[in-house]
Amino acid sequence: MKRIVNHARIMLLMIGVVVLVSLLACDSEPTPPAGSIQVERVFPDLSFQEMTNLVQPDDTSGLIFITGQRGVIYAFSANNPQQADIFLDITDRVNRGGNEEGLLGLAFDPDYQENGYFYVYYSAADPRRSVLSRFSLDQEDTDVPDPQSEVIIMEVEQPFGNHNGGQLAFGPDGYLYIGLGDGGSAGDPQGNGQNLGTLLGSILRIDVSGLSGPGDYEIPADNPFVDTAGARAEIWAFGLRNPWRFSFDSETGLLWVGDVGQGSWEEIDIIAKGANYGWNIMEGLHCYSPASGCDQSGLTLPIAEYDHSQGRCSITGGYVYRGDEIPSLQGYYLYGDYCSGDIWALAYDGSVLTENTLLTRSGLSITSFGEDLAGKLYILEREGGIYTLMQTE
Repeated sequence: MKRIVNHARIMLLMIGVVVLVSLLACDSEPTPPAGSIQVERVFPDLSFQEMTNLVQPDDTSGLIFITGQRGVIYAFSANNPQQADIFLDITDRVNRGGNEEGLLGLAFDPDYQENGYFYVYYSAADPRRSVLSRFSLDQEDTDVPDPQSEVIIMEVEQPFGNHNGGQLAFGPDGYLYIGLGDGGSAGDPQGNGQNLGTLLGSILRIDVSGLSGPGDYEIPADNPFVDTAGARAEIWAFGLRNPWRFSFDSETGLLWVGDVGQGSWEEIDIIAKGANYGWNIMEGLHCYSPASGCDQSGLTLPIAEYDHSQGRCSITGGYVYRGDEIPSLQGYYLYGDYCSGDIWALAYDGSVLTENTLLTRSGLSITSFGEDLAGKLYILEREGGIYTLMQTE
């Protein structure tokens, strides 16, 4: 344990203590970067229930994919979005018993154009668990996947029905990153967030490029806990409560996470290799256990947080904006709150947080964000609509 704490302390110094002391609270709400930002519905002919992801693979199809929490993946043409077709239906395998369970993650292989592989993360029952698996396109009809092509990569037992995480994304390094919550209930009763012996409460990093059968993934040799006795070598970072949505900045490669809080504070983290983000010792920048005071040595604290005032309840992590439609938002990390629909823009210069701006109060129940190949940002609303941001004069 001493070795782990020392390692985490080194990671803290590497990302810079100056980031922590320069944190700006969301309550300041300065003027937006330029003009007035509002939300606008796009693809008005399409409506989906309980959306969890919007993904556009880097291929020539021009298709956008939507995941529904009950277990269906839909596809539609961004150029002719009058109708969405069912791409894959795995409702027979997905457990939707808990409010936070279901089909939660989707990522397309970096070589999807050539190999037809894509990856999903979903909840399953009997026993309750999270499943990471790979599907592939049908060899005879390459426009659709083969439902029987599933290769289960990983299964993680879930003690409770909430805090499942579920985000999948390939990093700039070509490895697959997976977000897992602390296992659920309240307050992390099993202590999973601070336990390197479990995959729960962590961001994982694995190599699926040579996958040939169930469980046949590899662990990158430079993962931080490969040589730590008793630790799961798949872990890239830990001490997270429920990293529901995370994303890589397409320009800098930084990994941004919106980590859902317990009852008072929501937080944003920039993930560093091997770092400990403090749950359940900390909730945001505040001691959680014990609330009267806690040992913060070796912890990496969030770069921003917000409380549950004004109807806010649960952070939905977004993306660093790299689109062309709103130049004033270039380089800002955009994120929102599920309950209030508030959307913020956060500026980070690579060393310190320089701005944290409330852009708009959308009133939407924001389940997730997405982006297309051009960097356009999409906002997924639980009741069925897909939105984007627009700037008014």
